[in-house]
Amino acid sequence: MLLFFTLGLLIHFVFFASIFDIYFTSPLVHGMTPQFTPLPPPARRLVLFVADGLRADTLYELDENGTSRAPFIRNIIMHEGSWGISHTRVPTESRPGHVALIAGFYEDVSAVAKGWKENPVEFDSLFNESKYTWSWGSPDILPMFAKGASGDHVYTYSYDAKREDFGAQDATKLDTWVFDNVKDFFRHARNNQSLFSKINEEKIVFFLHLLGIDTNGHAHRPSSRDYKDNIKKVDDGVKEIVSMFNHFYGNDGKTTFIFTSDHGMTDWGSHGAGHPSETLTPLVTWGAGINYPQRVSADIAPLMTSLIGVPFPLNSVGILPVDYLNNTDLFKAESMFTNAVQILEQFKVKMTQKKEVTLPFLFTPFKLLSDSKQFNILRKARSYIKHRKFDEVVSLCKELIHLALKGLSYYHTYDRFFLGINVVIGFVGWISYASLLIIKSHSNLIKGVSKEVKKPSHLLPCSFVAIGILVAFFLLIQACPWTYYVYGLLPVPIWYAVLREFQVVQDLVTSLLTYPLSHFVGYLLVFTLGIEVLVLSFFYRYMLTAGLTAFAVWPFLTRLWTRAKVTSLSWAFFSVLLAVFPLMPVVGRKPDIFLVMGAGLLVLLLSLCVVTSLMKRKDSFRKEELLVHLLQVLSTVLSMYVVYSTQSSLLRKQGLPLMNQIISWATLASSLFVPLLSSPAVFQRLFSILLSLMSTYLLLSTGYEAVFPLVLFCLMFVWINIEQETLQQSGVCCKQKLTSIQFSYNTDITQFRQLYLDDIRRAFFLVFFLVTAFFGTGNIASINSFDLASVYCFLTVFSPFMMGALMMWKILIPFVLVMCAFEAVQLTTQLSSKRIVWVCRRHHVLNILFPLLIPLRQLLACTAWLFIYISASPNRLWIPSDPELDLNLLHAIRACISHYVIVMSMTIFLVFLNGLAQLLTTKKLRLCGKPKSHFM
Repeated sequence: MLLFFTLGLLIHFVFFASIFDIYFTSPLVHGMTPQFTPLPPPARRLVLFVADGLRADTLYELDENGTSRAPFIRNIIMHEGSWGISHTRVPTESRPGHVALIAGFYEDVSAVAKGWKENPVEFDSLFNESKYTWSWGSPDILPMFAKGASGDHVYTYSYDAKREDFGAQDATKLDTWVFDNVKDFFRHARNNQSLFSKINEEKIVFFLHLLGIDTNGHAHRPSSRDYKDNIKKVDDGVKEIVSMFNHFYGNDGKTTFIFTSDHGMTDWGSHGAGHPSETLTPLVTWGAGINYPQRVSADIAPLMTSLIGVPFPLNSVGILPVDYLNNTDLFKAESMFTNAVQILEQFKVKMTQKKEVTLPFLFTPFKLLSDSKQFNILRKARSYIKHRKFDEVVSLCKELIHLALKGLSYYHTYDRFFLGINVVIGFVGWISYASLLIIKSHSNLIKGVSKEVKKPSHLLPCSFVAIGILVAFFLLIQACPWTYYVYGLLPVPIWYAVLREFQVVQDLVTSLLTYPLSHFVGYLLVFTLGIEVLVLSFFYRYMLTAGLTAFAVWPFLTRLWTRAKVTSLSWAFFSVLLAVFPLMPVVGRKPDIFLVMGAGLLVLLLSLCVVTSLMKRKDSFRKEELLVHLLQVLSTVLSMYVVYSTQSSLLRKQGLPLMNQIISWATLASSLFVPLLSSPAVFQRLFSILLSLMSTYLLLSTGYEAVFPLVLFCLMFVWINIEQETLQQSGVCCKQKLTSIQFSYNTDITQFRQLYLDDIRRAFFLVFFLVTAFFGTGNIASINSFDLASVYCFLTVFSPFMMGALMMWKILIPFVLVMCAFEAVQLTTQLSSKRIVWVCRRHHVLNILFPLLIPLRQLLACTAWLFIYISASPNRLWIPSDPELDLNLLHAIRACISHYVIVMSMTIFLVFLNGLAQLLTTKKLRLCGKPKSHFM
């Protein structure tokens, strides 16, 4: 049992990690030779302004009075420079956005685990290639470019991270700090000869990172006056800096200015996904080497390198926008030729690396760009330059770049088919083995089937050992990384275990043939329909509404209606009520503090009813239980106060009150042990868990989602009752009064029973409720569905990991309620396999849930779909802006990846949530210093 549980958890971790290891490996290669244009550049210096979180439409549109919010930038657009829309990619976060701007490629997502502050993979950048770079701004952005630079020529000046406070009185001070420090820097340079000589060198960069707009967008939404006024202040600051540069350098005409953004922002103040409001950002360029006003699109990194004459960043995959350049046709042609050679170098290195680790007879080169074709294109381009056919050079180099990018993608995804097939084979094998083990050990399906016990043959294990040796040898001679051994060898022992149970397969088929065909087909259709509804709910939240509506009708199609009318009506009412939530807008888009306060009042009203009933009891536990519930009621009242006062304080821009912060963290810390003080009776313990978790959930809520756990709990309580009725109806056991049932750590083995067909329905209900617990609160498979305002009662200073952990706990609270209710369902229906040891109990639950439902359809369907889409469009997640790119296909790929991660996370989290639910329901603490005990 313990071995099976450990192995199952390990396999799920491997399958979960496979999505990142196969589809999100770094596309970078190293070993290329720096390439730069041999002609003199138009600019000696470059000034890069990045307005973090600035939307393109908000900058370019006129305000309600018909005037521009950024008059200086608009004047540049109209009279001096080129402008357009730049397209960023998912995830639309600050780090990958800046890497794309300054290094010219889309970074490996493993950077998320580094908190945007360290480089998981070393890469080249414009700053590294420059002679000197000075940068001012956020401590979250600047260090990553300085840390990876060779030498000490990249200088950073950043403010304290505590300034990044979403509850601050004036977030524009972040931008004011940058502008003021740049001015002080140049004043100081006039009196420092060493610094003065450095800033008068050529090939230097000045980088100004402006975070105020992003901070105001998160705190007040992009439609707010604060966000729009911040744009005006940034415009004023840019105007002053440009004037200062022109004056300092004597209007020498050798300065290029670029104003852009790393990402946009949704209407509800978040970013991270692929909505146009997040991906479309402004781009305005003017100064030395820039063409006169026109609207074009551009890859910024190669543009900046060409303007100041430094080598192209080695890992850049951007295409030089020659239309932006105000220079000779020869310069444009030479620059484009250099850009093509630089990307071609990456292709050659990638091809060489793959060829060296692949057997010659298995290596398939990229046929569209053979060595001879590379030579011919380069020779022809040089000939065109010699004969001054510059337009033909640009066209030919663009063709070469596109072929090289396709080749890079081809070699980057070269092993993806092999790895994907191995993961799918392992998935199918694990599902088959776990299902066979359930049928063999916990069901009556194969009992009574006459079978002859055969002596095990040595041929089977020897065959699989030989297969494993061959696979390992094949990987060894190709010098494959260790993860390839995991994906290649894992299916071998899994399928060996499946084939060892071949007799069980034969007995199962024999048993199923005895069932009437119509019954078998009917059950199969219902099961398939249920699974399809679950799968579709990941793409269309309203499918949960359809499923819950079907749940509401279910009792009236059975004998439950005649046996338990009140329970059936309650089930239908709360199912329909819960079905409303998936139809609501995504959380955070329409915050409403009064809905949160209303949810708190409903909890207080329900608490009053429960406390009143407790006071009528005359047993010895009344005072202790009453005290616990009163403490929880007080905690709910305090949570309501904190939510309201924090919202008022933030609206007045007075920040998060310290006392509110202390109360919030104390409420969160106490929510996991206060329920242990309550009675172990099923209803009292579940209600105590609800009160404790609701106090925390109110602090993390911004709107209607605050009501969701309360409705979910009511439905869960009715589910416990209705499952009792179904079990009594089937004659499996007699019904017990719910008030007489207590959670217990150990259960008599005689209460254990075999699985029945109805238990599959119970397992399906559990999975459906878990999916509803995630999507029902308005969450979607997207980073931008999580509102930072949810954590403002706990902290307002930017802290990605702490904020992420709090939002994750908010997501998990409904999961905990469902799992605690399922503990009661197991107990009341005598489904639990609680034996002497805890591991045996966990083993039974895992067997019901995972092999029968989640992996059988959802994971395989999601994996197969992801596999098909990624294979059909290899590596498009990493390709730079392409006007012909099928955005619908990209969204489908990313959605499929998100769904896979969500399902696999649920599968793994259920193990830990089940343990937490067992702890919350069975442990008992006593007040007055009495020792901890378990109820038997």
